[in-house]
Amino acid sequence: MAKSHIIRAMQKYKVLVTGGAGYIGSHTVKQLIGGGHEVFVIDNLSTGSKRLLLNDNFLQADIDDREKVESVLKSFSPDAVIHFAASKEAPESVLDPEKYYLNNVVGSLKLFESLRKFGVDNIIFSSTAAVYGDVQTSPITEGFETKPTNPYGETKLVLENALLDYSRAYGFKPLIFRYFNAGGADVDGRLGNLYPNSSDVISVVIKAASGRIKQFEIYGTDYETKDGTCIRDIIHVDDLARAHVAGLLKLMTEGKTGIYNLGSEQGYSIREIVATTKRVTGKEFDVIDGPRRSGDIVTSIASSKKAYEELGWKPKHGIEDIVRTAWEWHEKNI
Repeated sequence: MAKSHIIRAMQKYKVLVTGGAGYIGSHTVKQLIGGGHEVFVIDNLSTGSKRLLLNDNFLQADIDDREKVESVLKSFSPDAVIHFAASKEAPESVLDPEKYYLNNVVGSLKLFESLRKFGVDNIIFSSTAAVYGDVQTSPITEGFETKPTNPYGETKLVLENALLDYSRAYGFKPLIFRYFNAGGADVDGRLGNLYPNSSDVISVVIKAASGRIKQFEIYGTDYETKDGTCIRDIIHVDDLARAHVAGLLKLMTEGKTGIYNLGSEQGYSIREIVATTKRVTGKEFDVIDGPRRSGDIVTSIASSKKAYEELGWKPKHGIEDIVRTAWEWHEKNI
């Protein structure tokens, strides 16, 4: 790294985080504050919680509320924005696509309009591996064709393309992260997933282990996989948070933009995740085999090589850490 880049890497930045009271957003805010950066959070608390806020710089607002958002941009003058705020449950998006297009696409475009007005062009965007759709080859690289199978993935892909267009036309500098399946909780025990309707596999299997739901249902057991169930790449939420800090520094010091997968590069079947949860928690719970679910992807395993090589980021936690931290958080906080 050139000397000028070393000096700039030591600088601290002002970061606006939309959705910073949510699951991944709050963990990222913690990492940013720990790194000495100044953070302002905007969150409408529809899925986030004040319990997960770690700083006083907070405004409860929708991202499409131009007046409120622009008041923050004017007073805080951020160097960069990390944009998490979105509806994010894939099964729900199949049932209620209008909600996803209004919240994710329309809301984000209004946010981008405000950013343009105030000259904020550094943006890290929370996307998803759902943009790839049902890929039959693993691991998935960033060069794979994008063919989402549900409205959630479609809305994220629309925004990815919008950011690339805004980059060419308006000088936006987008860093786009395609998450695979997030799980776990803050290793220090301060933060976790408080959203009660989370449909990701780790949240649901932890609910089953705790007795909050009667049984864990496997959606589809006749897929062409090693045990007939879907395969998932699970990445610890703290690892995702660290990736955003690494990305911020690369964006601000080197102008690094582009699209990056964030995953563990490990594939676990739903049955394997259930078995790991029973072993780690010491809890037995009922598991039933159910029919396939519309919009589900069969196998999703990341190649995160690009993020390793260009951002200097690697995940630290495996599936047992993911289950253990999620379980410990649940037992103390839910």
